[in-house]
Amino acid sequence: MKAWKNLALSVALVGVAAALPNLADAQTTPVGLWKSIDDETKAEKSLVRITEAGGALVGRIEKLLDPTKQDAKCDKCSDARKDQPVTGMTIISGVKASDDKSLWEGGEILDPNNGKTYKVRIKPVDGGKKLEVRGYIGAPMLGRTQTWIRVE
Repeated sequence: MKAWKNLALSVALVGVAAALPNLADAQTTPVGLWKSIDDETKAEKSLVRITEAGGALVGRIEKLLDPTKQDAKCDKCSDARKDQPVTGMTIISGVKASDDKSLWEGGEILDPNNGKTYKVRIKPVDGGKKLEVRGYIGAPMLGRTQTWIRVE
């Protein structure tokens, strides 16, 4: 009887060990809710929910954190988002995992403050607790990086 208990315990431990890499991947993915932090002022700007749809990441603003900007509209946008509420707006689209799986790129990000879209590169850091979001024109070295904090 004791041998069966030991065997059952061993099988359970192997199952848990096999699941650990998947748990680690779940925390190093950009999917989740993030608090965006302005790279210049260091002010908390918004909550952005990043989801995956069809193999690509999509990010939408769930909430603006500045109480004076709750009704903000993207008046400088030049596409279909012009004069639309910033809350609920899609600001990240088309981003896919690169070959090394630690970096997501190939899509674009919108800066609702100036209405411009940029190429984007996203990289989870600090075990998935933070997200480096780099918007750029042309090459990644020609841009700026914000570090976002995972909320959930």
